Amino acid sequence: MEHTYQYAWIIPFIPLPVPMLIGVGLLLFPTATKNLRRIWAFPSVLLLSIVMIFSIDLSIQQMNSSSIYQYVWSWIINNDFSLELGYVIDPLTSIMSILITSVGIMVLIYSDNYMSHDQGYLRFFAYMSFFSTSMLGLVTSSNLIQIYIFWELVGMCSYLLIGFWFTRPVAATACQKAFVTNRVGDFGLLLGILGFYWITGSFEFRDLFEIVNNLIVKNEVNLSFITVCAVLVFAGAVAKSAQFPLHVWLPDAMEGPTPISALIHAATMVAAGVFIVARLLPLFTVIPYILNLISLIGIITVLLGATLALAQKDIKRSLAYSTMSQLGYMMLALGMGSYRTALFHLITHAYSKALLFLGSGSVIHSMETIVGYSPDKSQNMVLMGGLRKHVPITKISFLLGTLSLCGIPPLACFWSKDEILNDSWLYSPIFAIIACSTAGLTAFYMFRIYLLTFEGHLNVHFQNYSGKKNTPFYSISLWGKVGSKTINKNFRLLTLLTMNNNESASFFSKKTYRIEENIRKMTRTFITISHFCNKNTYSYPYESDNTMLFPLLVLALFTLFVGSIGIPFNHEGVDLDILSKWLNPAINLLHQNSDDLMDWYEFVKDAIFSVSIAYFGIFIASFLYKPVYSSLQNLNLINSFVKTGPKRTLRDKIINGIYDWSYNRGYIDAFYAAFLTGGIRGLAKLIHFFDRRIIDGITNGVGIMSFFVGEGIKYIGGGRISSYLFLYSSYVSIFLVIYYLFSSI
Repeated sequence: MEHTYQYAWIIPFIPLPVPMLIGVGLLLFPTATKNLRRIWAFPSVLLLSIVMIFSIDLSIQQMNSSSIYQYVWSWIINNDFSLELGYVIDPLTSIMSILITSVGIMVLIYSDNYMSHDQGYLRFFAYMSFFSTSMLGLVTSSNLIQIYIFWELVGMCSYLLIGFWFTRPVAATACQKAFVTNRVGDFGLLLGILGFYWITGSFEFRDLFEIVNNLIVKNEVNLSFITVCAVLVFAGAVAKSAQFPLHVWLPDAMEGPTPISALIHAATMVAAGVFIVARLLPLFTVIPYILNLISLIGIITVLLGATLALAQKDIKRSLAYSTMSQLGYMMLALGMGSYRTALFHLITHAYSKALLFLGSGSVIHSMETIVGYSPDKSQNMVLMGGLRKHVPITKISFLLGTLSLCGIPPLACFWSKDEILNDSWLYSPIFAIIACSTAGLTAFYMFRIYLLTFEGHLNVHFQNYSGKKNTPFYSISLWGKVGSKTINKNFRLLTLLTMNNNESASFFSKKTYRIEENIRKMTRTFITISHFCNKNTYSYPYESDNTMLFPLLVLALFTLFVGSIGIPFNHEGVDLDILSKWLNPAINLLHQNSDDLMDWYEFVKDAIFSVSIAYFGIFIASFLYKPVYSSLQNLNLINSFVKTGPKRTLRDKIINGIYDWSYNRGYIDAFYAAFLTGGIRGLAKLIHFFDRRIIDGITNGVGIMSFFVGEGIKYIGGGRISSYLFLYSSYVSIFLVIYYLFSSI
């Protein structure tokens, strides 16, 4: 076992050869590398699989021995300053490593087909492998300065992947927004790390925990200063995990390819903030008010994310706000001191949300057939509906992920979310009421996504469309140059949803058409496991290829069964709580009791309430978005009820306000744009005016006055000594008179 731990340092570097070899290949052999680009998916998956097997082996050893292994070596030694590098293998590292690798493997397999038509295929796999290296380096770091290095590398990879289609203005803007927002939190993280080093003289976790605890017990440290340092460190987690108020970057990050959303913005990168809070929880528990702040930010994020997801039309943006809300649950659990529960929800949410994002990618992939190259239309749930008949496997897997997020037993998120809700009642009744209400909102908006996307009737309509005018061609497009030209040639933009009983309602235009058999069909070449280069024609959405469906099925199995690792039961003397046994070393470090197991009666009694709330949310969503008509008709009925009723009651105004609040992202982006961005620009203009008119004005004024004085004096001087003496005598006389007058006063 000791021999295995000694080689754990290699874990972050195993995926690194892929981006290095791709870069060297593009530099030395560009043509051959591009022609053989599809082979790079295999080494990417293979190397990440090796890391996963290694991580699983280390986890099994930890569960058997309940030990923490750490190894460090000196990097910089100078007088009193010593900086060390190393790695730590503990339950938190094992959990994060398995999550990163298992979800990453599924995403890479999925991406091989999803990105096969994209011109940036090689660049995509290079970025993804480098991200895996950065994330694995982050979770295995043994000190704060090492965490910060990999933290910034993860942020850089996020910037590159969000802006992967950088020729699209919205993608370029989104990656810049993510970069700037995260820099705010990262600057706070850096200041907090330096503050703790100033206090303790060490970056190592164990030294940090012990020294800070001793200083606080002996009252030898300024509590205000150490609290500020802890808040600054937490600011980095707030930005990375999209917590209020630094959450604004996450919904816009959906402009990147869908596999990126599944891996980075659902399962791993946004979980880095939760990871660092969990890693530093022994430190935060001894500092006053920090856990209260963490739980407060968590509960605000829980409620805000759920309310902002209620009226979104973009399927990926709705899932992004769902991610934000679920990350708030994890922060809430950590703020309550529920270390095990927070990590349990981190595990269950990662697999469920990765399944949902990959399922949404399959839906978008299918809608591209009808809508044409227009991501804002192919991701619009209002333009979907009735897909259950055409993408049955995607529909089943998406439904499982939806039910899991709703908290329906026995799916994964039910077990973890129910524990958070139960713990919240013990911590604060107000927080518990908000958390339980948000659970109902989660069930509502998740089932709303499912019903708008898969139920009802297929909403298909074509309208006059000019590809050059409305859909510009980008050099790096969703499906590549050939795909976009074919789509622009064969299809006209979908803008309306047809309804039952030969009725139609316009969404963009009053003129409506139905899909007829004589509509020109799109020919698309695709590759599956069973056959190669088969040409098929489609006029309706079609199921994704086998290489995209396989990860969905695997993640669906995880969603079904991964919750079993945290079942808190003791049956006939056998401890069924695998997660507590796994986390036992960390739980002991936090001085928590891991033996508090509940019986069936107590568990069922607590679960009935949360499940009832979830079913109530599902019922409301089914009532408002019932699949009797098309999705657009349902939406129009709701909008007419909310906005255009002849007699608007107080209830209508309240519903209207909630709808506007959600659809406009809580006006938070508008507030930032008006007060922060606008304020900074106004301040910059004021400083610019002060610099140009005041500072430069004084300098230029002195120069101009000197010029005019010199010009005036030169005419006085005539070269006669008598004139100079007369002027001198006059000045002296005037000075003496003034001096006499003031001295007499």
